[in-house]
Amino acid sequence: MSLLDKILHQPSYGWSDKDGNLVVPTFKQLYAEAFSRINIFKSRKNWITLISWLMAVCMLPFFFFFITRYFSFGLLGIFLLYSMIIMSTHGTIWFHRYCTHRAYTFSHPVWRFFTQNLVLRTFPEEIYVISHHVHHAKSDKPGDPYNSRAGLMYCMLSDVNHQSINRELTEEEYAKTANMLSHTGVVRNSYRQYQRWGSVASPYYTVALWLFNWSFWYSMFYLIGGHALACTLFSGAMFWFVLVRAFNYTGHGKGKEQHVDGIDFDRRNLSINQTRPGLFSGEWHNNHHLYPSSARAGFLPFQIDLAWIYIYVMYKLGAVSSYRDSKKDFLRKYVEPAAAK
Repeated sequence: MSLLDKILHQPSYGWSDKDGNLVVPTFKQLYAEAFSRINIFKSRKNWITLISWLMAVCMLPFFFFFITRYFSFGLLGIFLLYSMIIMSTHGTIWFHRYCTHRAYTFSHPVWRFFTQNLVLRTFPEEIYVISHHVHHAKSDKPGDPYNSRAGLMYCMLSDVNHQSINRELTEEEYAKTANMLSHTGVVRNSYRQYQRWGSVASPYYTVALWLFNWSFWYSMFYLIGGHALACTLFSGAMFWFVLVRAFNYTGHGKGKEQHVDGIDFDRRNLSINQTRPGLFSGEWHNNHHLYPSSARAGFLPFQIDLAWIYIYVMYKLGAVSSYRDSKKDFLRKYVEPAAAK
């Protein structure tokens, strides 16, 4: 058994049955698992799953004031811009291409910290990064933490139900797991602290960075546009935070094969290149599964990649010291042979 086979905390309903088939839990099982996983009174090790939902709950008052006091069509446009493009693109830049796949490197930690906090924080890096390695190893198979074949709610609740790490790792296994976050700047627990908290990330660091980030950005938004703008953008962050989970379902064809010839070249999994996520955040997902460590995923002429544009501009400014770009290899292996037929 490899580390990725056991690195995640298996849900009570399991990944697969005795015959190796995917377990598709009922809504009742999914919600029972979710509320069990955020119960801090049951175990302090639930802190990291609790904080994921707590951030969303803490954004609700901002959303209430946005709707009841400050709403206008102009602010609605800003809301959509921040949630659908800015937050979404940042997720691709930071969580996806840097934290998980190390597709580029920063020239100095200050640029890493700048990029990390470029938008409002919504969940700890650990929740995304470690489970995403498993997703690539087991795409659309039992053990994939957001397996689209198991349905929409399986994906929507995956952050609490399927993405926290195994709490019974050996010291050697934990060291390898913690190393997955070694480049991110996240303050990591020692093995003894992991045994107490059940996570790689230090809870003190996680909470302190959350408070700093929110305090800074509320102050900036208030100085620019008062409470109205601040409530609008916090609401936009919440909107993205909730709906991004649906991408794990739609980005893999809603559990069905929906590949398009000439667009989706990786047929090893159900991932597809969708226009809206691609244009809005550089998430050309089928391309990404072909070349997960590439800092660019928009390979075809119409595939605008905003995340790549940020990375490349940062490279030209000296903030990014190196990157991997697989476009030439993609064209050579997939586009040129098709054009020659």
